[in-house]
Amino acid sequence: MPAQSLTSKGTSGRQDLSVILVTGSYDHEIRFWEAWSGICSRTIARSGESGQVNRLAISPDKRLLAAAIHKKVNIYEISNLSNTPIQTFDGNVGHTGNVTAVSFHMEGKWVVTGSEDGTIKIWDLRSGQPHRNYDNGAPVNDVCIHPNQGELISCDQAGSIKLWDLSENVCMLDLAPAGDVPIRSVTIASDGSCLVAGNNKGKCYVWKINEESSELPRFQAITKFQAHSKYLTRCLLSPDVRFLATCSADTTVKIWSIGRSWEFKLEKVLAGHQRWVWDCAFSADSAYLVTASSDHVARLWEMASGETVRQYNGHHKAVVCCALHDGAG
Repeated sequence: MPAQSLTSKGTSGRQDLSVILVTGSYDHEIRFWEAWSGICSRTIARSGESGQVNRLAISPDKRLLAAAIHKKVNIYEISNLSNTPIQTFDGNVGHTGNVTAVSFHMEGKWVVTGSEDGTIKIWDLRSGQPHRNYDNGAPVNDVCIHPNQGELISCDQAGSIKLWDLSENVCMLDLAPAGDVPIRSVTIASDGSCLVAGNNKGKCYVWKINEESSELPRFQAITKFQAHSKYLTRCLLSPDVRFLATCSADTTVKIWSIGRSWEFKLEKVLAGHQRWVWDCAFSADSAYLVTASSDHVARLWEMASGETVRQYNGHHKAVVCCALHDGAG
């Protein structure tokens, strides 16, 4: 197993360049994989604990794994081989519905979660308590953190995309691009230049994000396109903002190139999964994509060729979430 990023296949003892690849499944297991060998290096079996794994996130310093499991979030220490989480976000202050989104703050101070209970919570990693609670008013399907770390963007079952200002503690903006058609997934460019949202009918909507100081609207609608004819499950911009990946119930992942004038062109269709594709994650250099599917398998795709270069077999039920961190820790 190379200890370095996916692209550099050499070995190195430097822990911060290690590849962390994790999947979660309806079989209740969380599995860590050696990216190149395809071997499962560790399983968090969670025996005696109910609840399927909905979403996974790796902290920027590669120290922690956050797993959204039914109504709670477990925080695991990645280097610690114990199956016991070091923290759990639940109880009286926790979510009362399925947790559908989880993401780490860039400096690892807090975690944001979104839930079907209609709330978004920000959890302090030191105290394990929520220090913000936003009432979204409809079941939350996804949440992403703006690169400025001061705003959140959520999407929901009622068809809304909302911008939450963390300093003002309020919802600053509410977009509804397709009326009440549920918005399934949102993704923001790493440079804060654009936002893409995908809905239940397979359609993607794109906004250019303008500077607050400019005369232009903060979110400027620039294009929309039909990505899939069936249900869209996830849309994700690559770290280099050159590509958009869209996952779907049609068993495919589509890769769209992004032109200078924000035109989205279908570059590749990643075909190989046998059932719904639920989630995806890019490598730090945007050269590889990991996908998770109901066919019990996760795959590693090479973006340049559009081919599967590894399969990760071991889950006994649908693989519904994945996380990858192969950048500097």
